[in-house]
Amino acid sequence: MNLNDVHRGITKNRARKRIGRGIGSGHGKTAGRGHKGHKSRSGYSRKPNFQGGAMPMFRRIPKRGFNNRWATTVFAVNVGRLNAAYDDGATVDLESMKAKNLASGTFDEVKILGDGELTKKLTVTAHRFSKSAEEKITAAGGTINKLPPKRTPKERVEALKSASK
Repeated sequence: MNLNDVHRGITKNRARKRIGRGIGSGHGKTAGRGHKGHKSRSGYSRKPNFQGGAMPMFRRIPKRGFNNRWATTVFAVNVGRLNAAYDDGATVDLESMKAKNLASGTFDEVKILGDGELTKKLTVTAHRFSKSAEEKITAAGGTINKLPPKRTPKERVEALKSASK
């Protein structure tokens, strides 16, 4: 290979393909669309899930169960992770857990679980606690503060009705 062969055949600013401009252009008559068929017609548009007339993937895959989009998503944090992340006498709340990457992503409530050992006295604030987590926190000399749970749809409707009266 020679150095002057490197850029041969490469055009930096290639002119755009002008289709439908007569037979001499090389892209006249059918203008690159070929003969007949759906794609050759004007106004053609294909749905994003179209698979050439075959049964689409979303119809082939079996669907089971029910996915509740309004269900509360609960993020679990173990006591052992709190013990590793916090110093003795620290306060553990949602903001500090997010800052230390213990509770990440989108969630509605945080639940403290009892897996691991807790040797430090912590003031823990969360929505839910397992029995073993409560026992371990209080045994280490810490305190528990429960946040009010997220309102249910029924409670939301009742609150709107009482506000309108």
